[in-house]
Amino acid sequence: MRTKETWFTVLMEGLAKFPPRPTGAGEMFQLFRDGEPRTRASLVAETGQSRSTVAARIDALCGIGLLVPAGEASSTGGRPPSTFAFDPSARIVLGVDLGATHARIAVTDLAGTPLTVLDEPLAISDGPDHVLGWVADTAHKLVAQAGRDVTELAGIGIGLPGPVDHTTGRPVNPPIMPGWDGTDVPAVLHARLGAPVLVDNDVNVMSLGEHATVCPEVDDLLFVKVATGIGAGVIMDGHLRRGAQGAAGDLGHVTVPGAEDIPCRCGNTGCLEAVAGGLAIAQKLRDGGATIAAAPDIVDLVRSGDVAAGQAVRQAGRDIGTVLAASVSLLNPARIVVGGILAGAGEHLMAGIREIVYQRSLPLATQHLRIVPSGAGSQAGVIGAATLVTEQYLAPPTVDALVSSQEDS
Repeated sequence: MRTKETWFTVLMEGLAKFPPRPTGAGEMFQLFRDGEPRTRASLVAETGQSRSTVAARIDALCGIGLLVPAGEASSTGGRPPSTFAFDPSARIVLGVDLGATHARIAVTDLAGTPLTVLDEPLAISDGPDHVLGWVADTAHKLVAQAGRDVTELAGIGIGLPGPVDHTTGRPVNPPIMPGWDGTDVPAVLHARLGAPVLVDNDVNVMSLGEHATVCPEVDDLLFVKVATGIGAGVIMDGHLRRGAQGAAGDLGHVTVPGAEDIPCRCGNTGCLEAVAGGLAIAQKLRDGGATIAAAPDIVDLVRSGDVAAGQAVRQAGRDIGTVLAASVSLLNPARIVVGGILAGAGEHLMAGIREIVYQRSLPLATQHLRIVPSGAGSQAGVIGAATLVTEQYLAPPTVDALVSSQEDS
């Protein structure tokens, strides 16, 4: 009699040999997202569908512009077969990354490749009218620079530096965004640009960008942004996890032991952000006599070899590590990626985080855990914002809807 393990092995082997087969045009299109050209015959073999069904679905996908002829494959005798491939240039996407004091905006293709990028200082505290007006005006300029038109936008993705109700795209009591609470960001930008708008908090967006561009093979990771504020994006089983109300990953407002008397701008005391965020570090250095205004100045001091700045950043890393150690025990990620302006301080911050996480987490949880700086760097936010759009626009239900709309027109 076979053991449970043997039956499980048989089941897994069966799934490997006979994976679920695509049914609609949208499902079949997913095979093309790896960028590899395919022939009708190869699709028949991959999907198990009839040649006539495959041919009809290729025609439908070509009809909506997502597939294009890609030349001929090598012949094994007779006429070489035609190949088809995903055309990322079919539409464009606008990715917007808004921070406390900066704005980065990019026009990308459907594969997330930036066509034009702009990075400028912009205070989120200037309010939604000014900031969203700047986004709309800048979008028109960048789209034109890319040689495209706003009517070609598949959608707009935007990351905001505060809590966001992902289902509505409205900020919810954001601590550093005065005047933004409840603002209908999608409606404002849709009215100016005419494309669908998806909104999330900035750290979720950055985690999507890091995952898509640097480590798509890592199914379980935490992306930690350390800047004016501190937050985390949680990717588990390959998918972004937002939690019940979209508040998952709000590390910045977890209480740090021993810091209960330090006030935080959220109204509570002892929050990680109030202890280890950019504003907190800057204040500590000013108290020690340094002339410093914001987080970028901290990085400059550390890079110049300032001992006090290096020590302050390393201690901030230890404080962050204290909170992350609990997250490691709870979620068991394979990788922790650290981004944001203060990640530019390099090994001072990373060493502090690693010191505490590896010290306080169980060996099993840290056996293969890597704690690394962001590989996507400053591009993580805009690429992630674009990914918000493309993951929905290229999903099977959307592609099927586009095909149906084309057939009905």
